[in-house]
Amino acid sequence: MISKVRGTQDLLDLKLGNFIIDQAKKLLQNYNFKQIQTPILEHTKLFIRSLGQETDVVSKEMYIFPSEQKEDSTCLRPEATASTMRAFLENNVQEKPWQVFSYGSMFRHERPQKGRWREFTQISIEKINANSIAQDAYFITMIDNFFSKSLRLENYVLKINFLGDMDDRQNHKKELDSYLETIKDEICETCKVRREKNILRVFDCKNKTCQEFYKKAPKLTDCLSQESNQEWKELQETLQILSVNFIHDSYLVRGLDYYNKTVFEFCSAELGAQNAFAGGGRYNLSKALESKNDYPAVGAAIGLGRLEILVQNIQDKLNLPQEPSLNLILPMEKEQQTLALLLANELQTNNLCADVLLDEKNLKNMMRKANKLGAKYVLILGQEEQESNTVSIKNMQTRESQSIKQSEAIKFLKNK
Repeated sequence: MISKVRGTQDLLDLKLGNFIIDQAKKLLQNYNFKQIQTPILEHTKLFIRSLGQETDVVSKEMYIFPSEQKEDSTCLRPEATASTMRAFLENNVQEKPWQVFSYGSMFRHERPQKGRWREFTQISIEKINANSIAQDAYFITMIDNFFSKSLRLENYVLKINFLGDMDDRQNHKKELDSYLETIKDEICETCKVRREKNILRVFDCKNKTCQEFYKKAPKLTDCLSQESNQEWKELQETLQILSVNFIHDSYLVRGLDYYNKTVFEFCSAELGAQNAFAGGGRYNLSKALESKNDYPAVGAAIGLGRLEILVQNIQDKLNLPQEPSLNLILPMEKEQQTLALLLANELQTNNLCADVLLDEKNLKNMMRKANKLGAKYVLILGQEEQESNTVSIKNMQTRESQSIKQSEAIKFLKNK
């Protein structure tokens, strides 16, 4: 037997996932966001320029399809923010700010574990050409409302940090590098590499020894300019006024190079080691993608798989849509099968859920199958019913049966 590719999933029940997506659509449309769709296949250089050559995503995790000319290779998209900015620039979008969302599969070749897959679904939300810090607070509040009000989640925490501008980060990097020099023989090999290539990534290290050292490391928010510090205070104060609970995580830097100023993550202890189920922040990708103009933006990605794990625990509190009642048609003999198909077509055309059992010949087996399928009504068509243009309808819950004209079946079922 051929099994599925490691790190992928067979999703056999999409009810909960579809509910979450539907709730996201409702909320985002209320906030004046429009749905878009970008290709799964993109040029590799899009992500090299936007995410950074030394990020784990680019250096280790992308599924790349080489071409004869190396610079023209393509890949399966590892995230959607860069694709959205490309679409904004390539299509010369005049609407500003451009408020859009999308959802679909992303691909990363990393070690699978709970909450981490090689193919996974993300909801991506982007607001392009949004400059003020008030936009960040507004955006974070929207995401928090989705989790707390639309999905009624409680057991999670919002972490925020402020990376400052380029000058702030350069000042911090110098201080951080000086600190790392004092412990260079104590940190892990991965952190030694990150120190040289992308120094802020040392804070992403999962090694407990390194984590202890970094508790004493210089914090980014201690290296902010007066202007950046004022924005950082404004962000916190606005979130407090908007009643958004958060904690300041001074080690939160996110894993991609394009972030600046505000960064945030929504985390839950219920998810184990991979505890972040949403994250984002402020970024500026336009210049990296060869735009003449600057388009500051704020965005977020929500991991649908991890979010489903959390919502599964509270789904009894949610108003999940009910499956339509099944009306199962039972032709007793081959001679009644065509009549059964005609009746099923009439029911389905009138928005009634209907199916036909065509391969069972024994009524007892048919009734047993109807119970397994959860049918509300069975509609029995035998020789007698065929000759009299009637149908015997049985309520599978009350066990009551009655015979009615076939032409009245739709009216009967819609009134029940």
